[in-house]
Amino acid sequence: MKITRRHAEHLRLRGRLAVKKWVRRSLFLAGGLSVGGAAVLMAKLSDVAQEQFQRLLATWPHASFLVTPLGFALAALLARTVVANAQGSGIPQVIAARQIHDPARREALVSLRVAVGKIVLLLLGLLCGASAGREGPTVQVGASIMSALGRFAPFRHKGFLLAGAAAGVAAAFNTPLAGIVFGIEEMGRSFEMRTTGLVLGAVIAAGLTSLAIVGDYTYFGTTAAALPLGRSWLVVPVCALACGIAGGLFSRLLILFSSGLPGRVGRFIAAHPIIIAAACGLGVALCGWLSGGTVHGTGYAEAKAILHGEAPDAYGFGPWKFAATALSAISGIPGGIFAPSLAIGAGLAQDLTLLFHSVPVGSLALIGMVSYLTGVVQAPITSFVIVSEMTQDHAMIIPLMAASLIAQAASKLVCPEGLYHALARNFLRERPAADRP
Repeated sequence: MKITRRHAEHLRLRGRLAVKKWVRRSLFLAGGLSVGGAAVLMAKLSDVAQEQFQRLLATWPHASFLVTPLGFALAALLARTVVANAQGSGIPQVIAARQIHDPARREALVSLRVAVGKIVLLLLGLLCGASAGREGPTVQVGASIMSALGRFAPFRHKGFLLAGAAAGVAAAFNTPLAGIVFGIEEMGRSFEMRTTGLVLGAVIAAGLTSLAIVGDYTYFGTTAAALPLGRSWLVVPVCALACGIAGGLFSRLLILFSSGLPGRVGRFIAAHPIIIAAACGLGVALCGWLSGGTVHGTGYAEAKAILHGEAPDAYGFGPWKFAATALSAISGIPGGIFAPSLAIGAGLAQDLTLLFHSVPVGSLALIGMVSYLTGVVQAPITSFVIVSEMTQDHAMIIPLMAASLIAQAASKLVCPEGLYHALARNFLRERPAADRP
């Protein structure tokens, strides 16, 4: 069979395209492995930082009144000067980066420099007693790693950022399904068909890395909580409304401070960010002292204890954790709100057991977790999927679905816009990084 010159050129073109596709797929897999390793490292180091702070409190109970304000001030200063755009959760930065076409502006939000700074400053905050999580920062770190690898791709597209964010959530919580859903519902609000397989590959690679290093585990441990159909279902709308509104108020508060308060107060906050960070640190220290030291860190241990019925006297934990997390977020230091939100939801649900004596605390805690997280991020599918995967409790899926929908509606009554997308606007404006909250 005679091959014409045109046919030969067509075959060579197809060959080059095939090579480029495999190079891109290999980069996505390599990125997933790297993100998984980074997530595990952040988890280990975060645990160490929290343990060191608790040891300090055990030795000197009032240490937080000195260490926390100074640590907040230092972390806020470094986040505004040395490592600009590392403040806060990190998820708004990734959302903004996906909408920016200028490579230089995009790299200012997601780069290896930002990733390293994010990890260091997150650990500094936890070492000083901040009420913050590592999952949001893992999203920005994951997107930064994938963005760096994307430079070597034959043809660039923003699927690298989406894959890094999804892999970060998957590896941070050991929840691969939640990683995919998070990428669809919160990060992209849309999903390109040509990116689906690549993102899935990155999530699988990140999950396998986490599995290889720390083994197969369920984040909060397996639970057998259930909610029989009947009068006990009254707790679903009540808890969902209460926690959804609380989550909406939290988001409204953060959006208000990020956009700038009006009048003299707003001008003072904008002109003295480091002083404000120190004041927020002092507030966190006060919350910690009044709560018996339970509000510092991610809140993982406290939420797990409530979920498994091992914290019968944890009444009041939810409101104090709410205050400490809000102050930590307002301060501008790097730190996420995913894990603290789950702890707040569990704490608020624990308080509701005073009204619903017959409902198992584990069931109520799950509803509170989903409802409050939905209220904060207004991503109902991500919320119930991530909590379901964290506990492997399939009997509660229907109540959790219902709670997430009710909580989203309740949250929108006080905060019409989703938190992360509202905060992302701050990074889409053309203004110096040091001027951003």
